[in-house]
Amino acid sequence: MIFELIYQTIIIVLLLSFSFGPAFFALINAGIKHGYKTASLFAVGVVASDFVVALLTILLIHFGASNLIQDEKSQRFMGILAGIILIVFGSVHLAKPIPKTEQENAEIELPSHSSMFIKGFLLNCFNPAVWLLWLGNVTIISNSFNYSFWKMALYFSVVLGLVLLVELGKVSIAGKLKRVLTQKTMYIVNVITGTLLVIFGLVLIYEHYFKTKLL
Repeated sequence: MIFELIYQTIIIVLLLSFSFGPAFFALINAGIKHGYKTASLFAVGVVASDFVVALLTILLIHFGASNLIQDEKSQRFMGILAGIILIVFGSVHLAKPIPKTEQENAEIELPSHSSMFIKGFLLNCFNPAVWLLWLGNVTIISNSFNYSFWKMALYFSVVLGLVLLVELGKVSIAGKLKRVLTQKTMYIVNVITGTLLVIFGLVLIYEHYFKTKLL
C-alpha cells in the first residue's frame, strides 16, 4: 500500500509540475524576465490555487456533488472566463516593447509581489483542465485508500509542498538563463509566451463556446 501511495504521489507531482499549460509557460517566462525572487511568488500563487481547487474538489466529492465540476454549463462558464483571462494576460505580454538600451532595461520596474502571486493564482485557478485534473487526483486517492476529508487534505498538502519545491526549481533554472540571454532574446521569449497565452485563450473559448454552438 505504501508503495502504491508513493507511486501515486510521484505521478500527481509530475502531472502538476509538467503539464504544459499556460501557467507552465508563464512561470518560465517570469523566471527568465524577473529572476528567482519575484518569479517565486508566481509559483506560490500557482500552488496556492492548486490547494484551493484541491480542497473544493475534496468537499464536492465528500458531499456527493462532484458532478458540478463535470457539469457542461459549469465547464462552459469556466472555459470562457479562463479564455478571456488568458487573452488579456497574453495581450499584456505582447504589448510590452523591447528595451533599446541597457539603461532602459535596468529602469524596467519589477512587478509587485502581490501582482505576481495573483497572476499565478488566476492563471491556474481558472483553467478548467486544472479542475478536471484535481477531480481525477482526488477520486483516485479517495477510492484507492479510502481516505477521510482531513486525511486527503493533509495528503494533498504534502503533495503540493513537493510540487512547490519543483516549481521553485524551475524558476531557479529559468532565472539563471537571464544572465546569458540578450535583450532581443528575452523580448522573443516574452512574445512567444504572450502568443501562447492568447492561443490557449482562443482555444478555450472555441472549445467551450463556438464548438458547443456548432454542435
